[in-house]
Amino acid sequence: MEIRDIEIFLTLAQELHFGRTAERLHVSPARVTQSVKKQERRIGALLFDRTTRAVRLTPAGQQLYRELDAGYRQIMDGIETVSAAARGISGTLTLGCMGPHPWAVADAIELFRTRHPGAEVQIREIQPPAPLEAVRAGDVDVSLVWLPVDGADLTVGPLVHTAPVLLMLSAEHALAARQSIGLEDLGDCVIIAGQSISETMDAAFNPLRTPSGRPIRRGPRAATWHEILHLVASGQGAAGVSAEAADFYPWPSLAFVPIQDAPACRWALVWRTAAETPMIAAFARAAADAISARPNRNPSKADVHADVST
Repeated sequence: MEIRDIEIFLTLAQELHFGRTAERLHVSPARVTQSVKKQERRIGALLFDRTTRAVRLTPAGQQLYRELDAGYRQIMDGIETVSAAARGISGTLTLGCMGPHPWAVADAIELFRTRHPGAEVQIREIQPPAPLEAVRAGDVDVSLVWLPVDGADLTVGPLVHTAPVLLMLSAEHALAARQSIGLEDLGDCVIIAGQSISETMDAAFNPLRTPSGRPIRRGPRAATWHEILHLVASGQGAAGVSAEAADFYPWPSLAFVPIQDAPACRWALVWRTAAETPMIAAFARAAADAISARPNRNPSKADVHADVST
């Protein structure tokens, strides 16, 4: 089995989606399909159950994933270590993160430092009301932000993690005692506005209208995350946030209520396409490899469904 076919199999086992696998590996969906069929003929068993709506690993596919994954990562780590030494990657990469989010890429930073002993990662705080300002200004090399990201000037790298969306509001708010709410309830709220953020990115947390079409009012503008916290805590507005905010900011004056029908928030690395350097590319590779190695990425641990694109 060729290395490329192993990459296709492992990636499809993680993504369970032919289109996303093709996009991630920069190949056509037909190439993915062809590779899977070739591997199934070689092994003599189906590796994936495929329907018009979902892709799942078969028992044979789960066994093959376990057998190949660790060995593949060991091979690629060895190649990357030698390649890095030859390229001489060194210096400081500045990574923009919001609040506590460096925890989400701690494994990527560790792997990057292991592969590139001459390189260092410096964390710089970026602000949710202006999530792309620092990377576009060149103040950071790479930013960890939520998707979708607007602009052809930016490259979207590895997906780092996903999280449910909660509504952060004053503990005195009428909705604060609810176990959960729906997007329709946002029509009864005033949402803190950002300073420099596209409607598309803002809507990932704070849509402009409810599902029935009611407008969702905007309130005071905030320039920093801590301004958002204080405005919300004082009852001047509410804000949609990623679920980890409830763990890191358990203020007595704040409440965090799950929004049941809000899509999960997806966080990814982004950088300026024109400013990509070997160091940025190396960090993105380390992040992708670290994320693939996480226990919850092991498809044998969960029954995951996804749309199929072949």
